[in-house]
Amino acid sequence: MIFIMVPRAAVSGRRINEVLATEPTIIESLSPSHLSKKINGVVTFDKVNFGYIGSEQPVLSNISFTAESGQTTAIIGGTGSGKSTILNLIPRLYDVTSGSITIDGVDIRNLPQSELHDYIGYIPQKASLFSGTVGSNIAYGHPGANENEINKAAVIAQASEFINDLPKGLDSPISQAGSNISGGQKQRLSIARALAKKPEIYLFDDSFSALDYKTDSLLRTALEKEISKSTLIIVAQRISTIMGADKIIVLDMGKIVDVGTHQKLLKTSSVYREIAQSQLSADELLGGN
Repeated sequence: MIFIMVPRAAVSGRRINEVLATEPTIIESLSPSHLSKKINGVVTFDKVNFGYIGSEQPVLSNISFTAESGQTTAIIGGTGSGKSTILNLIPRLYDVTSGSITIDGVDIRNLPQSELHDYIGYIPQKASLFSGTVGSNIAYGHPGANENEINKAAVIAQASEFINDLPKGLDSPISQAGSNISGGQKQRLSIARALAKKPEIYLFDDSFSALDYKTDSLLRTALEKEISKSTLIIVAQRISTIMGADKIIVLDMGKIVDVGTHQKLLKTSSVYREIAQSQLSADELLGGN
């Protein structure tokens, strides 16, 4: 047993030391800039290129667009087109290879990371919950949230119905990774967590995929009413989720191929039209703004 365990422990020790010795690639600016306490939340990509270390091909090429406050900017495209990567660049999970991303004209690389993250409510593609209670998970991004704020966030996220059905409501236990609730419930709690934080910028990374169409529609309607002054950037696979967006960005192979509203893109974008026709009937296609 010792002869087996010692070599395993030695290999594990080397791997742990490799992790501990790794230098972070996302570093703080030595002369940071600061935004005013109340920001507009205008997010601008200016000729952004990005490629993973060691990759021969860039993931994103020459990405330029502006997401205005009070508007919904949607991003759609095929699998591997770079949709999620665009969102990941905004909170600096990665840094751009070239070009810049700004919030209200300030390069995000010049902002302290803690300050940058305070402005952002990020709902990832895979909902992440922690062991605790329903209430503690919703208040995770805003520890000072009171019960009224938590309940309001749950109502907007269409989570209040199933929370009220739980034996202890907000005090009901959540297992690590949310293993004791469904995928749709996890997504709604993740959305409620971001809403409770009340950030200026919301990033939804295909965060409605586990919801049925009725809940998806109710949630989007509630979001339009409650966070109408914030900047919304939504990555989605379902056309129905983004039909009412103010601006839809169509990606293909890491490049922006078309930008416009739903109705405009149906007429001008073959990529968008192909995605839309594969999901919706002719009557449903005409239902967008």
